[in-house]
Amino acid sequence: MSLLTSILLGLIQGVAEFLPISSSGHLAIAENLLHMSGASEIPGFFDVLLHLGTLVAVFVAYWEEIRDMIVEFFQGARDLARHTTPTPVPPARRMILLIIVGTLPLFAVLPVKDWVEGLSSNMYFVGGALVVTGFLLFASDRVKKGRKTEKNATLVDVLLVGVAQAIATCPGISRSGTTITAGCFVGFDRKFAVRYSFLMSIPAILGANILSIKDAVDAGIIWADVPVYLVGVAVAAVVGYLCIRLLKMVAEKGKFGFFAYYCWAAGALTLVLQLVQG
Repeated sequence: MSLLTSILLGLIQGVAEFLPISSSGHLAIAENLLHMSGASEIPGFFDVLLHLGTLVAVFVAYWEEIRDMIVEFFQGARDLARHTTPTPVPPARRMILLIIVGTLPLFAVLPVKDWVEGLSSNMYFVGGALVVTGFLLFASDRVKKGRKTEKNATLVDVLLVGVAQAIATCPGISRSGTTITAGCFVGFDRKFAVRYSFLMSIPAILGANILSIKDAVDAGIIWADVPVYLVGVAVAAVVGYLCIRLLKMVAEKGKFGFFAYYCWAAGALTLVLQLVQG
């Protein structure tokens, strides 16, 4: 893999993982339509590293919340052992429960994981999925502003958001866009919808990488290319962090329309190019 390809794929991953435009869809387009040298089959190990790079961005952007959840996890375990759980439950501790419940629907995807991943080679599906993502984002702007946060969101609310995340494993369906939109529909405060979406991505990304590590190792690791991989990972982490900051500002204004138009354009262009290429 060339250094330029590594940087370009890191840029795509960092931008599309967090902005609601689908990283899987854009990486699939880069592979299948742009015919970049070395990108027609992204090495599994590099793909794992790219996702870990964007995970670093989440930890940096939300470190205070993550730190509080880590502290509350151990304090919660201590309270359970002593039968002294406080009432009401601290928000950070309740957030842990909400993330766990919201992650459960992903297990339903495991039996069809290979089939879902195979959809990335179908540009008609990817293009259509991007168009669908655009409609979801367009609808999210028109939902009445909610007020729910980790203090009063219900388990049913986060379970529905989790179902949206499971659907978003399909390439072209934005994970962040779909989960944020679902959060808006169940009445989440917009800032909380964004924060919950990103914190919810931590177990999702870790789980996906754990499942991919064995396949990546079995496929072989070209150790001479690792320094090149790490450049792409650094690009993904830095760009991902900047995109999280950008989406936070967008959420405050409640305007995802621009991303909807972009997804429509990208989806339509993908479909047209696929038709032209035959």
